[in-house]
Amino acid sequence: MKLIEPYIKVDEAILSLDNGGRFYNFFTEAEDGVISQAEIGKVAGLFNDRQKTVLFFELSISSLDATAKADVISKMDENLQRSYQKYKPQELLPSEADSKGVISSNAIITGFPTLIESKSELTGFILVPISTGKAMTFIPIPIIDHFDVYKMKDELSSETFLIAHAKNAEKLPEHKKIKVAGVLKEFKLKKGEEQVNRKYLEINYFLNKESV
Repeated sequence: MKLIEPYIKVDEAILSLDNGGRFYNFFTEAEDGVISQAEIGKVAGLFNDRQKTVLFFELSISSLDATAKADVISKMDENLQRSYQKYKPQELLPSEADSKGVISSNAIITGFPTLIESKSELTGFILVPISTGKAMTFIPIPIIDHFDVYKMKDELSSETFLIAHAKNAEKLPEHKKIKVAGVLKEFKLKKGEEQVNRKYLEINYFLNKESV
């Protein structure tokens, strides 16, 4: 999980993103008026992860106004345009993420997080892949053992949505308004004798709303 410092001016965004890529990207040039996936990947520290590249890009331009955003997006090459259309994140409030969020899709959620510290407060589990020689198997482990999990709420509702990041990452600021960006996933929650699927956001990036 990484803190994003969003672009404030359109010229700053274009200059940063139209960077020519890494030294081995022979077919990209800096400041040629075209932005490629390789160039965004250089800024984001990514290589071939198209979904995560689009997520980083969308959060990095989130403080620009609509006209400035459109200007930056218009610089994308055809391949990046296709990736952007495929992986463009949903923007959701915590109170609507459960009903409107699409599993395996990118999402950006804005709200106020509170860390869940007690294992008794959240008893769900996720399936983690384990390689056993030539085969891959999945074992269930408690989600709260694998992630730091937060309840996130917005200003319009007391309803919360779960967000999570790896335990070795820096903890999110609690009770402050932030944007988190990641991929919507599911975990299994035991209710009585039944198991039900519940959505959560696995966070890749966050942005401190109170600082922009």
